[in-house]
Amino acid sequence: MPNIKSAKKRVIVNEQKRTKQHAFKSAMRSTVKEFNKKADNNDVEGAKELLQLATKKVDKAADKKMIHKNTAARTKAKMQQRFNKIAQ
Repeated sequence: MPNIKSAKKRVIVNEQKRTKQHAFKSAMRSTVKEFNKKADNNDVEGAKELLQLATKKVDKAADKKMIHKNTAARTKAKMQQRFNKIAQ
């Protein structure tokens, strides 16, 4: 445990930041999973809504550097391919 005041503060701030990032990343993953379920059930309307929401969350995570930009691009591309397949 740190003795210096600024080091103590960094520990607290880092823990708060980690908690927020974890919650956001978890929500992003959950949205992607929900989209995949809708796509499996061939629910075009539900999948379309979730595709937009998931894309937004993935982009936001990449902007905040929680995930790498290439990971974000790959995730969005996979979701779009699945949507295009069921939308035909």
